[in-house]
Amino acid sequence: MAASSLSNLSSLSSTAAATTTTTTTSLSKPSSLPLFHNKTLPKPTTTTTTRAATNSPIPKPQNSVPFSFSHDDEKPREECGVVGIYGDPEASRLCYLALHALQHRGQEGAGIVTVNNNVLQSITGVGLVSDVFNESKLDQLTGSLAIGHVRYSTAGQSMLKNVQPFVAGYRFGSVGVAHNGNLVNYRTLRAKLEDNGSIFNTTSDTEVVLHLIATSKHRPFILRIVDACEKLEGAYSMVFLTEDKLVAVRDPFGFRPLVMGRRSNGSVVFASETCALDLIEATYEREVYPGEVIVVDNNGVQSLCLMSHPQPKQCIFEHIYFALPNSVVFGRSVYESRRQFGEILATESPVDCDVVIAVPDSGVVAALGYAAKAGVPFQQGLIRSHYVGRTFIEPSQKIRDFGVKLKLSPVRAVLEGKRVVVVDDSIVRGTTSSKIVRLLKEAGAKEVHMRIASPPIIGSCYYGVDTPSSEELISNRMSVEQIRDFIGSDSLAFLPFDSLRNLLGKESPNFCYACFSGNYPVEPRELKVKRVGDFVDDGLNGSLETIDGGWVQATTPPPPTKTPKEEKAGTVF
Repeated sequence: MAASSLSNLSSLSSTAAATTTTTTTSLSKPSSLPLFHNKTLPKPTTTTTTRAATNSPIPKPQNSVPFSFSHDDEKPREECGVVGIYGDPEASRLCYLALHALQHRGQEGAGIVTVNNNVLQSITGVGLVSDVFNESKLDQLTGSLAIGHVRYSTAGQSMLKNVQPFVAGYRFGSVGVAHNGNLVNYRTLRAKLEDNGSIFNTTSDTEVVLHLIATSKHRPFILRIVDACEKLEGAYSMVFLTEDKLVAVRDPFGFRPLVMGRRSNGSVVFASETCALDLIEATYEREVYPGEVIVVDNNGVQSLCLMSHPQPKQCIFEHIYFALPNSVVFGRSVYESRRQFGEILATESPVDCDVVIAVPDSGVVAALGYAAKAGVPFQQGLIRSHYVGRTFIEPSQKIRDFGVKLKLSPVRAVLEGKRVVVVDDSIVRGTTSSKIVRLLKEAGAKEVHMRIASPPIIGSCYYGVDTPSSEELISNRMSVEQIRDFIGSDSLAFLPFDSLRNLLGKESPNFCYACFSGNYPVEPRELKVKRVGDFVDDGLNGSLETIDGGWVQATTPPPPTKTPKEEKAGTVF
């Protein structure tokens, strides 16, 4: 197909031509991998049906509303979670439940696409999964094939059009895609496609994948996916849906997780985390390996190698913060990883204390590990409110640390007169940590000792995680002592980088530590990358040049200057 034929991509409001009838029965076990594959490695909603190609790749949704900001934790944000289901008559409902289990990976938008009578049907919307879907909407999504997506973003006038899965029609049929990750060569690919006549309606890098599939000259469809992915650089764990196939793809480095499971009726499930499999009673079988393409259709499950790949570089922050503790990610229990992080902190950065508390929820398991190793009781010194909405009204007389107080309430009975160790998963800008320390001391804590269950973050992530620019990262600008003074704690210790790698043992080289080291497995070669808090949702109209304020130079930051003592212990008293 010629490059200019990308105009054959259909709009979300169109429908795709029926070709073959699919019946789903039992599925065979997955085929073995090729020998050269390294195994170690009420909100606004849009309802669409896709049948035939038109001149608009992905049209604007009919409903689009501004979205408000909230005072939120200054944590790195996982951009999204994906689900794929093949061979279950209740695919849409199972997909809905699986997305609910992955809600922590994205709270700003959700969508499901199903196939019924060779027609791809889509419902997407802004908000939580439970806000977007109800019984009547799920009744519209019939069929035994489904993919789903939850999305994180911050703001935007037209965010709804960027909510996935995306659905498009092209010359040979229809395709839906849900993507977790970020492409570091997105702007280069988009510019080339636009030079050849492609028209884009979103600023999402996922739309580039659809254009590459449509313009590929390869046949059959699976080779179009492989051809498209060979042009991509960066992180991508994706699920594709056609009239008769479900396809799962993971990038050659395996940055973002993607697992495969099977229900008792033989249906196959893909998801970003195993917690989604647990909820819908699917048995975990294995990961989708880095560089692998898995095709599921009425012939069973087939595994292909996308391309030769280097050593895997799986995101270590999945174990530090993103994933739920009950998930198994990259073959490791997230709960056990975090518990061991806490034990290391207690061993290498001990301090006399009376009680250990956590910054909920992500610091809880590490705090339990710290308390058990130190022989000090763990108590709930901070209570998290789970009912804070996206908007709220602040009184005219300003309340200090209002955003933190809305979410975290100190328990004076636990804190008053006590020497307190408080365990958190990370420090990003440091502003929230300083407010937490002040909150604890105002509640009567005699001493507050911060213990961070990750090394200092000095580099921004370009592989699908919403992090600030390097200039905004406090550990990139300050020493440990300077950070301790800034947040006001009596002592501060981070998880030593070397200790983290020693804990991972022989698996250590398989993880990406770019945010801790500044060494990027896939160099962000493009001039600019997205910055947290500004246009992260890509929900703006117009060309990329209109959002220059939301981009920063993709430079690799130098490590901060530290004293020999800090380099050795990472602890300051």
